[in-house]
Amino acid sequence: MTLLHFLISKPSTPHPTSLFISHFSTSFLITKTPKKFKKKRDKKPSPRTQLVQTEPNLNPHFENILLRDTHFRFLTKTKEYLSKQPLHILPLDQAGKLHQQLGFPRGRKVLKSILRHPLLLQTYRHTDNKMWFGFTDFMDGLLREEKDLINELERQRVDVVRKLLMMSVNKRIPLSTIYHNRLLFGIPEDFRDRVVKYPDYFRIVVEEDGKRILELVNWDHGLAVSSLEREFLVDEEKVKKAFRFPVKHGRDLELDLDDERKLNMLNTLPLVSPYSDGSKLDLWTLEAEKYRVGIIHEFLSLTLEKRAYIHNIVDFKEEFSLTKHTYQMLLKQSRTFYLAGTEMNWCVFLKDGYGEDGVLIDKDPQVVFNEKLYKYADMQEMEFDCKN
Repeated sequence: MTLLHFLISKPSTPHPTSLFISHFSTSFLITKTPKKFKKKRDKKPSPRTQLVQTEPNLNPHFENILLRDTHFRFLTKTKEYLSKQPLHILPLDQAGKLHQQLGFPRGRKVLKSILRHPLLLQTYRHTDNKMWFGFTDFMDGLLREEKDLINELERQRVDVVRKLLMMSVNKRIPLSTIYHNRLLFGIPEDFRDRVVKYPDYFRIVVEEDGKRILELVNWDHGLAVSSLEREFLVDEEKVKKAFRFPVKHGRDLELDLDDERKLNMLNTLPLVSPYSDGSKLDLWTLEAEKYRVGIIHEFLSLTLEKRAYIHNIVDFKEEFSLTKHTYQMLLKQSRTFYLAGTEMNWCVFLKDGYGEDGVLIDKDPQVVFNEKLYKYADMQEMEFDCKN
């Protein structure tokens, strides 16, 4: 037998460890599927980014107003924060830690935001050799102008607060709630100190936990008329078409479109006054929903820009007997309200307050001042005739 036949015919005795050791390397094999070949899963839409409106319902005018809010967030928040500081100044290194209070993106340099508004904000080196920032002389002049305006409008703002109290369930609202939403209504920062001048209208009650509550002293029938009720006297048909509360009916009725419209109209009227006691209504009745829709309508009509964000509305949830379904309720009333932004941070507009071009029809003097401030905020240098 040749050596070759011997090697082929003789069974080899395996080494004890050969069962666990491969004679060939497999390191060159691809054991994981490359990312480019993996099937991409569609991300679930997030309420943080999911837009409330989509085409063709998207209104670019209202959506652009929210973009403007974002663009000027640093200016508006910094203006409020600095105004409360001694001498209206702040060390730059301290400001860099206040991204939430000053409204600049977390992780960004605050200096970059300051330099965007050279006519209104400035930096300088203090005697302690540290960098500080504050208002320019020009901005100080604008703030004095605004202060005079606030004093002139005080009585109007007092009436706004009275109406809010008259709309509330127990005719009382925490002072902190009014303070947190003061910019929405043009209420001055020191309103908590000003109310003592009006003992015939307001009373401050301190609860056991130290919370200060603003209470209504006297009811005013002249103020207890909603903007919707006033509009009804002027244009009855317009108000009739403002809301829709569809009636669910059986198919056996076989109503045509005109009869169905008339039936729905009967369900829409009469409206429920926002100055009535909504807390006594059964929560899920049609009358209660009419009341809540009326409350939101009147609430928005009292604001400077006829709009409010979700956090503004939530702050008054208990006082106005609102429910967690406010978002869905407003979406159904698309003739009167427009919801802009994202599902997580939406803003509701009172459509009648705006023209077709998306511009406010009646501008409060504070709104006019704010728009002037925004104009200067976007300027890099003073124009020759910009003060005119």
